[in-house]
Amino acid sequence: MTTTPPLRICVLPGDGIGVEVIEATVPLLEKLAHGAPFAFAFSRHPAGALHFRATGDALPQATLDAAREADAILFGAMGWPEIRYHDGTEIAPQLDLRIALELYAGVRPARAIPGLRLPLADPRAREIDLVVVRESTEGLFASRGRGVIDDDREARDTMVITRRGSERVHDFAFRLAQRRKARGRPGRVTCVDKANVFRSMAFFRKIFDERARAFPDIEARHNYIDATALDLIRKPWEFDVLVTENMFGDILSDETAALVGGMGMAPSADVGDRHGLFQPCHGSAPDIAGQGKANPTATILSAAMMLDWLAERGHGDALAQAAQRLERAVDAVFAPGQIVPYELGGRDGTRAISAAIASNL
Repeated sequence: MTTTPPLRICVLPGDGIGVEVIEATVPLLEKLAHGAPFAFAFSRHPAGALHFRATGDALPQATLDAAREADAILFGAMGWPEIRYHDGTEIAPQLDLRIALELYAGVRPARAIPGLRLPLADPRAREIDLVVVRESTEGLFASRGRGVIDDDREARDTMVITRRGSERVHDFAFRLAQRRKARGRPGRVTCVDKANVFRSMAFFRKIFDERARAFPDIEARHNYIDATALDLIRKPWEFDVLVTENMFGDILSDETAALVGGMGMAPSADVGDRHGLFQPCHGSAPDIAGQGKANPTATILSAAMMLDWLAERGHGDALAQAAQRLERAVDAVFAPGQIVPYELGGRDGTRAISAAIASNL
């Protein structure tokens, strides 16, 4: 039994199936903590589109304060298609949190889980194990809320690439590749850009090459965004870590999710130097909300990423071991092919998947 203070986990269920997948995940973390040398203190806080509709506030100050003070943030999903700001954009507190907490590295792993039917017939698709690292605080998203429309005639959004933002995300990608290399992965980082056309992208690549010299043990490559989109279909097993501008990473991480079973199988983290937020890549899915069909696997794997991150932050190796247990339990559930989520043609919903994973812990 632990004698250390419990780790404070700020839980933001959000909207739609976000609530359902969080409810499927927290009990697994509680089970992992039972008898372990660590403990969790979960606190739930409101935010999201439905909260905005009810109160006029998508991200209350009290919620932001709780996120800032927590050891980690576990996030469900936020947004609702017909609930929008006056400028027509969707409610997205997750983007506000990235800026407020400087969560500059969007970490989007894609790993082929044994037993799942994959869209690529090539047997090498079973070897897919890559990570898209998306710069999450600038790029084209720097124009969010700042775009200009002139006389209903012309619209402009400006891409922003800074040296500080680029250096820290490139360093993050190289350090991640080092950790993965220690576990048997190739140790390779590919800079994805459009440096042949845009000065901003040439600047992004220039800084990548500068930072690569500090990591001589890691292979540094370049690939244009259009070629990368093609190669992720032709030969995704050749990629290890990809580092990208914000918008490019947003698009490519959806593509890599599709390669391993879809958004329900795609975890993610938004990480900065002090804070970490962990969430599934999918949205709130209003079309299936409340039906028990949501696949919680992406959220459960995001929780495993949270445990790993907490271990790296110095909270104990037992958390890293718990992360491995959770990942192995997920693999054990899908490997026999008996559990199949709805979106992959099966009949197993939120409770069935979570219960099966719990039984394998």
